[in-house]
Amino acid sequence: MTAVQGTAVDVPTEDGTADAYLAHPADGAAHPAVLVFMDAFGLRPQLRSMADRLAGEGYTVLVPNVFHRAGRAPLFDLPEFIDPGARPELFERITPVMRALTNDLAMRDAGAYLRWLADSPVAADGPVALTGYCMGARLSLLTAGTYPERVAAAAGFHGGRLATDTPDSPHLVAGDITAELYFGHADQDPSLPPEQIERLEEALTAAGVRHHCEVYAGAPHGFTQADTASYHEEGDRRHWAALLDLLKRTF
Repeated sequence: MTAVQGTAVDVPTEDGTADAYLAHPADGAAHPAVLVFMDAFGLRPQLRSMADRLAGEGYTVLVPNVFHRAGRAPLFDLPEFIDPGARPELFERITPVMRALTNDLAMRDAGAYLRWLADSPVAADGPVALTGYCMGARLSLLTAGTYPERVAAAAGFHGGRLATDTPDSPHLVAGDITAELYFGHADQDPSLPPEQIERLEEALTAAGVRHHCEVYAGAPHGFTQADTASYHEEGDRRHWAALLDLLKRTF
């Protein structure tokens, strides 16, 4: 693995400053950029560790605090090991912040993150890749459709509400996507029932989007997050293999 440099950075947006974590190979060179969209628990050591791992594979990785309007991370008093079942009050605090991040606001921010990467001396010229987790998978899909000229590949893992019957459902951007997509769905995930998995697949196929969607058997929602009770070692291993394969094909 390549030596990695990780730093806290501030990204200007149209609605204030987003705090973020930047990781990249410690060689002073520009590397292909990956924008990581966090889960609802936010920017924390687990996501920084995932960014470092990606950077060690030769990428420049930006993980913004997408909840920046509510304050700098950490927004929530998280234990070292997160078990939402044992602490239901945690989601009582997280849910209003998550709901306040509308598609319009999130995509305005995504444009700022992409511009910041385009201007960064440690990010290579050209389109970037995206990956997102839980709610971040939704943001990854939306960003791929909103900024097709800037996104070469996009992944999402244990995403929820990707293909609802509402007018703002993420799958409705399929016709604008030019990137290659990969989704690793959680088998045990009430936020993405079988009918939504099917609707997403049908939308991507009808739009001619290069994509591959898999359901990870036995994996719960949140299976990539090692600091939570939802962690699923086999699902996480498959996630890393699929993500790195996508990045290698892209760059």
